[in-house]
Amino acid sequence: MTFGDIFKSGFLENVTEFSVVDTVVGLLFALVVGLFIFVIYKKTFSGIMYSTGFAMSLIGLALVTTLVIMAVTSNVVLSLGMVGALSIVRFRAAIKEPMEIVFLFWSLAAGIVIGAGMIPLAVIGSLIIGIILVIFANRKFSNVPYILIVNCEKEEAEKSILDVVGKAVGKYIVKSKTVSDAGIELTMEIRVKDNTTGFVNRVKEIGGVTLATLVTFNGEYMS
Repeated sequence: MTFGDIFKSGFLENVTEFSVVDTVVGLLFALVVGLFIFVIYKKTFSGIMYSTGFAMSLIGLALVTTLVIMAVTSNVVLSLGMVGALSIVRFRAAIKEPMEIVFLFWSLAAGIVIGAGMIPLAVIGSLIIGIILVIFANRKFSNVPYILIVNCEKEEAEKSILDVVGKAVGKYIVKSKTVSDAGIELTMEIRVKDNTTGFVNRVKEIGGVTLATLVTFNGEYMS
């Protein structure tokens, strides 16, 4: 067969044939797996702002990917055009959490595997991935880090602050210390015990302390 034979109408009619039953079954399994990914994402979400749109896009991504792979595997000419079309697509959506990348690739992989006809692999693999994510998402590996910012007037107050913090928290590190005419500002990274924050009230009650602020720490610090 020559390259010119590819574009003959008889060849195109043969390769564009597809099974309606196989298409419906594949899309149904893609929907079920997509819903499973949606449930796992909702169950393991640990951020602040839950995005319903992103969660729903996981279902749509599995369905669309399945449909595209089915079309590509049933038509040689379409597969060549699809490669060229997808090469110019650019996605600008911002990824807020690293785990969102895992769910995006999971939906894509499930759609590709189902579209290729390997439905048992997609189902079994998704079950294993979902169980692993649920187990590790609910497991607490370390105390939640916080940043404590304290403003005080004199060095005596600073010593009292460090003494109270040292007894109240599991671990602390002084990240920065700023001395100005207005007083002293301490910035500390701390690991609280059992997520108790009552020690901040005791820090504020120290003589000479004008401000005590406790905020969560996301792991990034600019010195």
